[in-house]
This record gives sequence, structure tokens and C-alpha cells, in this order.
Amino acid sequence: METSVVVSICLIVFAVGIAIGFFIRKMISEKKIGSAKKQAESIIEEARKNVENEKREMLLQAKEEIHKNRVELEKEIKERRNEMQRLERRVLQKEEGLDKKSESLEQKEELLNKKTKETQQLKEELEESIQKQTAELEKIAGMTAEEAKQALIQSIEHEVKLETALMIKNTEMNAREEANKKARNIIATAIQKCAADQVAEHTVSVVALPNDEMKGRIIGREGRNIKALETLTGIDLIIDDTPEAVILSGFDPVRREVARIALEKLVLDGRIHPTRIEEMVEKAKAEVEETMREAGEEACFSVNIHNLHPDLIRLLGKLKYRTSYGQNVLIHSIEVAHIAGLMASELGLNPDMAKRAGLLHDIGKAIDQEMEGSHVEIGVELLKKYKECDEVLNAVEAHHEDVEPQTITAILIQAADSVSAARPGARKETLEAYIKRIEKIEEITTSFKGVDKSFAIQAGREVRIIVNPEEISDAEMTLLARDIVKRIESDVNYPGQIKVNIVRETRAVDYAK
Repeated sequence: METSVVVSICLIVFAVGIAIGFFIRKMISEKKIGSAKKQAESIIEEARKNVENEKREMLLQAKEEIHKNRVELEKEIKERRNEMQRLERRVLQKEEGLDKKSESLEQKEELLNKKTKETQQLKEELEESIQKQTAELEKIAGMTAEEAKQALIQSIEHEVKLETALMIKNTEMNAREEANKKARNIIATAIQKCAADQVAEHTVSVVALPNDEMKGRIIGREGRNIKALETLTGIDLIIDDTPEAVILSGFDPVRREVARIALEKLVLDGRIHPTRIEEMVEKAKAEVEETMREAGEEACFSVNIHNLHPDLIRLLGKLKYRTSYGQNVLIHSIEVAHIAGLMASELGLNPDMAKRAGLLHDIGKAIDQEMEGSHVEIGVELLKKYKECDEVLNAVEAHHEDVEPQTITAILIQAADSVSAARPGARKETLEAYIKRIEKIEEITTSFKGVDKSFAIQAGREVRIIVNPEEISDAEMTLLARDIVKRIESDVNYPGQIKVNIVRETRAVDYAK
């Protein structure tokens, strides 16, 4: 019983405690809520005040910015207004200047028109005066204005012609002096270093015999030995009354050399019959071939030219037995190579190319008796066959002026060829050709107006012309010399050069009494 009462009391006390705790907590909560509301209201009020303050500050800043911008804008507008006013003043000034210039131009135009009219009037008066004076001059002179003009033109033309002749003469003298100094040194050096002996041209060879009995052995029974020798060599054997000698006649120098060597071997051996003749001819051919090869190699070595084709070397050696106007062609080719090389060196060109072209320039003469065509054409075809360069081909083709020279090397070969052929003692000439050339030169020179006499001297290397002093003046002599030179160059074939020397003599004769 007591226990349940105690429990009941405890429960009641517990319930009362819970109720009291609830009410206390509720009161505390209500008190906290009220305090929080007050605090929140206080924060809101403070925030409102801050917002209003910031708003006022922003408005103040905005007003200040607007004021500042207004001031700057007004300043800029003022500056632009001032600039516009300045530009307007400048435009007004320019307009005023243009107006003044326009007025000045109008005044000048009026003045110009006035002067033009005055000039036209003066021109008309001058033309009228000229016509009157011309008529008076024609009346006094007894000739028309056109006739007077022609006379004046002829007089001026004559004076200009004389002045031109004097100018040409002075220019030629100056140029010739300078050119001669250099040309003499170059050519004299080249000739001095390349002087070579020349051999005479022959179409026969003579073989000496130990006695006249050998002639019968050479002829053989019924002439079989001489027939065999002539058939194998292609050379005619002339056995006549010439003591202890046999003459070999033929235009092919190589065959004639083969026949000479074979006959000398037969005479030395003593056994002469067709079989032995055939054997000796073959040996002679081999010996001549070897000689030609050696001669070609020696020629290449003497001018320091290498890498030539063996066939070209052989053909060069064949030129040893070829002559032209009494001049040995191989010696002439070597001489041309040396001269061209020396001149090329003096001029700063390639001497090896000039030597190569000079050595090969007459290569066609080695076989020109066996083929149709000139030695120039044959030589060019040979060099094309063996792949020689274009510079050498042009030099060979142009050395007799068959074509225009394309390189300086070609011109040097022409000069070297002329120097080698024209120097004294280099070539021989037939009497008939010499006389015809002399007559042709004198005929050309005497055909010109004003020439009194003409004499070809120095073996045709100089022509002296005596002119009539009443028809040819000193200045006209220069023009006459040029005309004669051009005519000789076009109409006459000659080696080297021909000097045209014109002589004019004026004599004054009087007597003392």
C-alpha cells in the first residue's frame, strides 16, 4: 500500500516536474524569440540606414560625374567651335586669294591677247618686208630664192664634207697610233717566237742512183719492174738522159714519198723484181704512216695540245707532205697555233683554245685531193665527226671568211693565218698571178676621179697614187684613200695588207727679172 502510494506520489511529482519544465522552457523560448525579433528589427533598421547613406553617396557621386562630363563636353564643344571658326577664316582667306588670282589672270589674258594681236601684225609686216627684200635680192643677184638656196646648200655641203674628212683623218690617226703600239708588240712578239723555215712546192722528187746501169734494172724485162712500181704507188717514173737520177712525178705528195722510199730501198738492196717491189712498197707505206703519226704527235707536243683523236693526229702528220703556195702546211699550222696562242695570251683569252683552233684550221688539206669540196668544208666535217667544240668549228669555218666569226678566237685565227702566210718568205707565187694582181690594183686606183698616175710597188704591198691638185684637196685625200681601200678589199685577192699612199703636190713657179 505504502509502496503504491509512494509510486503514485513519485509519478505525480514527476508529472508536475515535467509540466513545470515545459512551462519554464516555453517561457524561455518566448523570451528568446522576442529578443531575436528585437535584434532582427534592429539589424533591418541599421541596414535601411546604411542603404540610404550609400544611396545618398551614389547620387552625390553621379551628380559630380555628370557635372564633370558636362564641363568637359562644354570645353570640347568650345574647342570645336573655335576650330570651325578658324577653318572658316582660312576658307574666306583662300576665296579672297582666288578672287585676286582670277582677276590677275583675266588681266594677263587680256594683255596676252593684245600682245598676240600685235605679234601677228608684226609678223605680217615682217613677211611683207622679207618678200620685198627677197624680191630686191633676186633682182640684184640675178637668181631666184630656190637657186640661191641650192647654191648655199652646196657650199655648206662642201664645207661639211671637208670638215668630216679632217675629223676622220684626225680620228684615224689617233686610233691608229694607239692600235699600232699594241698590235706591233703583240704581233712582233708572236712572229719573233714562231719564225720557221718554209719549203718550196714541188710535184716531182728525184732519186739518186749509184750508176746509170741501175736504170735498166729499174725498167726491167719488157718494163715489168717500172710498170709494177707505177701501178703499186700511182706515181710516174721518168727515166731519161739525166745522169744517175730517176724523177718521180705525181700530185699526191704521200704517194710520191712512198715511191721515193721504196725506190731507194730497192736500189740499196739491188734485188729488183715485181715481188720485191711489192714488198718494198708495203714497207715504205708503213714507214710513211709511222712518220705521219710521229709528225702529228710532234706537232701536238710542240704547241702543247693533247687529247686529240688519233685519226686527227695522223691527218696532221699527213700535212707534212702537203704544201700550199710553196709553204709547208704542217709548219704553217704550227706557226698559226703559236701566233694565235701568243695573241690570245696578250689579250687575256684562253691560249689553249686558240692553239687548238690554229693547229686544226687547215686539217681539211690533208684529204682535199681525195674528196670534193674546199678544204674548209672538209675540215669542218672532219672536226664535227670527231666531236670538236663549236668554238674550234667556227674558227676553222671562218678563217677564210666563208662565214662570219662568232668568237674572238675565230678572229685571232684569221689574223694569225694572214700573218703566217703574208710575212716575207712564207709563200711563193706564180709570175702570172703576181702580174695580174699588180695590174688589177693599178687599174682600180686609176679609175677614180682626180687620180693622175698610179704605181704598185713593194711586190704589190703598196700602191702610190699621184692626184691632180686642182681636183683633189688635202682634206679630200682622206676620203679618196678610204674609197680606194674599200674597192681593193672587195675586188682583189691578196695576202697580208696593201698600203694606199696618196701624193698631192702643188708647185708655185715665178721668175726674178
